[in-house]
Amino acid sequence: MLFLDELPEFQRNVLDALRQPLETGQVSVARANAHVTYPARVQLVAAMNPCRCGYLGDNELACTRAPRCGEEYQARLSGPLLDRFDIQIEVPAVKPEDLDLPAKGETSQAVRERVFLARELQMLRYKNEDISTNALADGEVLQEAAALDAEGRGLLQDAARQMKLSARGYHRILRVARTIADLAGSAAVKRGHIAEALNYRQMVYRR
Repeated sequence: MLFLDELPEFQRNVLDALRQPLETGQVSVARANAHVTYPARVQLVAAMNPCRCGYLGDNELACTRAPRCGEEYQARLSGPLLDRFDIQIEVPAVKPEDLDLPAKGETSQAVRERVFLARELQMLRYKNEDISTNALADGEVLQEAAALDAEGRGLLQDAARQMKLSARGYHRILRVARTIADLAGSAAVKRGHIAEALNYRQMVYRR
């Protein structure tokens, strides 16, 4: 796993240099007398504030340059780089009165078990392919694994037009929806799985 905190603070050329390794799972180092390729398949996780001060959207704490400061800060990230993130979500600040509330939802152990079962399903699904997870499925393999019914296909196509998804983004939605279905124990990818996958793709910035 590669975790990049405060993503826009990295130099633009450094971030854009990640694009090809993220796509191919390999990184090439070229020198005068040698050209070497190394395996470099990682799960990339990143975090960022909405602006440099971190208070964009808070009328009491935001700086006097809002919302321009947020637009400039987020513009440090190129559209092609963001397109390579399968899941993009906004995490709102926690209210002080909510800090002492008991935790909700599933326990880590329950989630771990569901993930383990989903990974087993994927290994079985791709046993005849040179891959083991949905994240690596492509082409006909992906189309077969994430075959959609008419409702699901219609929703994804409508969203692709409205969100102006690239071909890469379209296929990433399919992979995420297939994984959501696996976690739910569903053999088919349904409209609800597509809707959830789309909800996890909140583009912060697009050129």
